[in-house]
Amino acid sequence: MVYTYGVTHGSVLKLSDDILFQAECYHYLFDAAIKIHHLGLDWSTPDHGHIQNVKGFSSINSMIKRVATKAGTVESDFKLQPYPRCVVLDIEGTTTPISFVTDVLFPYARDNVGRHLSATYDSAETQDDIKLLRSQVEDDLKQGVLGAVPIPLEDPGKEKVIASLVANVEAMIKADRKITALKQLQGHIWRTGFENNELEGVVFDDVPEALEKWHALGIKVYIYSSGSRLAQRLIFGNTNYGDLRKYLSGFFDTAVGYKRETRSYVEITESLGVDKPSDILFVTDVYQEATAAKAAGLEVVLSIRPGNSPLPENHGFKTINSFLEI
Repeated sequence: MVYTYGVTHGSVLKLSDDILFQAECYHYLFDAAIKIHHLGLDWSTPDHGHIQNVKGFSSINSMIKRVATKAGTVESDFKLQPYPRCVVLDIEGTTTPISFVTDVLFPYARDNVGRHLSATYDSAETQDDIKLLRSQVEDDLKQGVLGAVPIPLEDPGKEKVIASLVANVEAMIKADRKITALKQLQGHIWRTGFENNELEGVVFDDVPEALEKWHALGIKVYIYSSGSRLAQRLIFGNTNYGDLRKYLSGFFDTAVGYKRETRSYVEITESLGVDKPSDILFVTDVYQEATAAKAAGLEVVLSIRPGNSPLPENHGFKTINSFLEI
């Protein structure tokens, strides 16, 4: 789906040069000021840089208030909230229905893990996957994790090794474990599914329009998911709305930390190089993730989507039903 907007970057810049200083209609001037503000531009500077301090006014909001009040179009206390510099999005329950993950992706990985391991067993990539799984299973056995079974050495033959790997992976998927060893292997299995047109990513209807809008405004958008970065790229590169990766600036997975840990969001903040954590808006459907991000200083909103788990009462966060509300 292709979305178009009535005002392009070039036309807004032309408004800033030709109209703001010549307009006789305050209503038109007000509308132009809002459009320029949405682009984060300062109409008073020759190079149309980012808004800092508008001549004669303390901010662009002040300019809009004075124009609008004189024109009688809005109340004098009207304010525009600035857009965030960066938006970080969760996937499951935020950009994508939970049912797509639980009813499509997880079963596909579970049903194809044996076939994938058999077909790619001798490849360096799969051997690395097996190495990670061995290490994880060893830790699970020490901790008495339910469903963990020993993985034999190569001596008995790869069939027995694969059988034990399948048993462990199935148990991990059933428990919905957010561990790198599982997520890395799942990403490689899903890649085959997408390449063979057996899988197609799904996003909510408002997601493409919001991504395009934020991209046009110069807002950088990132994904943070427990799924591997490969899996994230596959989902957004092959959606029911086409390839959406052109609107995304990067991907974070559990390599940066677990999503319910505050330190993970500190790492993301440092990676993005923003002036302050509150320059980042994090959108998730999970209360514990929201709490961890807020503790790191990020702005947070909770996503309410069909099929999501209910939120705690009095959770204290702003909620949205659509990205178009942001």
